[in-house]
Amino acid sequence: MTLSIFALGGINEIGKNMYVVQYEDDIFVIDCGAKFPDESLLGIDLIIPEMTYLEENREKIRGLVVTHGHEDHIGGVPYFFKKLKAPVYATDFTLGLIELKLSEHKLLRGTELKKINSDSELDFGKIKVSFFKVSHSIPDCLGIVFHTPEGNVVHTGDFKFDLTPANDEQSEIHKMARIGTEGVIALLSESTNAERTGLTPSERMVAGHLEEAFMKAEGKIFVSTFASNVNRIQQVVEAAIKTDRKLALLGRSMVNVVDVAIERGYLNVPEGMLIQPQVVDQLDPGKVAILCTGSQGEPMAALSRLSTGNYRDVSIYPGDTVIMAASPIPGNEKDVSKIIDNLFKLGAKVIYGSGSTTGMHVSGHGYQEDLKLMLTLMKPKYFIPIHGEYRMLHHHRLLAESVGVERGHTFIIKNGDIVDIENGEARQTRNIPAGDTYVDGVSVGDVGEIVLRDRKQLSEDGMLVIVLTLSKAERKIISGPDTISRGFVFVKNSEDLMRDVNSLVTKTVTELQEDNVHRWNVIKQGIKKAVGQHIFQQTRRKPMILPIIIEI
Repeated sequence: MTLSIFALGGINEIGKNMYVVQYEDDIFVIDCGAKFPDESLLGIDLIIPEMTYLEENREKIRGLVVTHGHEDHIGGVPYFFKKLKAPVYATDFTLGLIELKLSEHKLLRGTELKKINSDSELDFGKIKVSFFKVSHSIPDCLGIVFHTPEGNVVHTGDFKFDLTPANDEQSEIHKMARIGTEGVIALLSESTNAERTGLTPSERMVAGHLEEAFMKAEGKIFVSTFASNVNRIQQVVEAAIKTDRKLALLGRSMVNVVDVAIERGYLNVPEGMLIQPQVVDQLDPGKVAILCTGSQGEPMAALSRLSTGNYRDVSIYPGDTVIMAASPIPGNEKDVSKIIDNLFKLGAKVIYGSGSTTGMHVSGHGYQEDLKLMLTLMKPKYFIPIHGEYRMLHHHRLLAESVGVERGHTFIIKNGDIVDIENGEARQTRNIPAGDTYVDGVSVGDVGEIVLRDRKQLSEDGMLVIVLTLSKAERKIISGPDTISRGFVFVKNSEDLMRDVNSLVTKTVTELQEDNVHRWNVIKQGIKKAVGQHIFQQTRRKPMILPIIIEI
């Protein structure tokens, strides 16, 4: 029998993580993440994995096992359940975040949610599943072990080896070593920081720097961080307690995550410490701290609106301190820089920069020494680096070989490539469909390359709408053509060009009718071709041309 391992997302990219382990008729899905679009995907809200293979094999899915609650691992869960049914296995805090998402999509009632922890063992007959605790930048993170007839397959989840974690939840290094001693046929390990040398600094390092900044600050303090980084939020709470400050929360995701964390016991906030944003400006500025979203420069997030003075209840005044307690994800640097500029213009003191510069942020992903330690503990026969762009996967392969993984036993795959293991031997010879599914408003997968190409054309060169009315009996032009420009040229400043376009349309239609061509689609194509060529010659631009013919 064949053991198959593949990714539907998360390889050669950062985001939309989704991995699959299959043995015979048992399919286990690991995570279902999303990623945010870049500026080329106009109007797209979210990108999730293509799930064609899972839809075609829906009766074989035994469960969706979730390693932790970050968006790039749970952002696609509601869309998974709009197409498929399977139990969800996740830790208490992760389930809390998943429940929030399912409630928003009105899917909570029909979904089977099963709480697990690092000591849980699941028995699916031929496959058994166990777990081990790992440290990351969000509570309740797990690595997963699939005990199969071919051997153990280990998925690390996102991890680092933090020996002094802020929440005192230690990585289960002894359990990892025991798993490695039992034998690991294949290891899937995250590669985010495979280029960075050394060990990842401890989260506890941030506490001292936060406390020092709180002690020095005179006005209000704004701290922007990932809402999911509950350990960081706890450290902000501790610094606020020591400096006798009340705490307000800005941003929907910050409020939601803090509610879940307090309710489930992952965050300790003293009674009466949290205040509503509406009362912030009524209090002594030296007695208030504000936790807000927007550390990645998101235009509608709280920090962005604060930086432009557009947040309804709270304002930043000269002398206030703003702490950026997160590093920009690659691609977000420009947006973050713009916000920092705006904050300085408001007269704020801004503490920003990489973690080593300010001490306000440490990564939740392991550096090279962390990754080598995981490889050394697990001692896999085969290695599949995941969760990263190609260069990260490449560096992770070199790390694996440096600690004893045999050369040729590392598979750098693409989304959809299947690694098959049979009789202890692995090969990669086949693949399945895997790509991006676009979420646009309420529609999922309806927007494809043609629609995006049209949006790009409209955004760059605008459009021309050409309206003309034909007589049904005589097939002659009764009125028009009238040309309407949107995003192409300002009509009043381009009257000569518009006049030429209208004349060209009249000439084109007349010539086609003289050739006994009366089909609308042919006339429309003729107009688009003639007008398009003329406009390109005159302007070197290619607006979208929409001929509208009315017949009366």
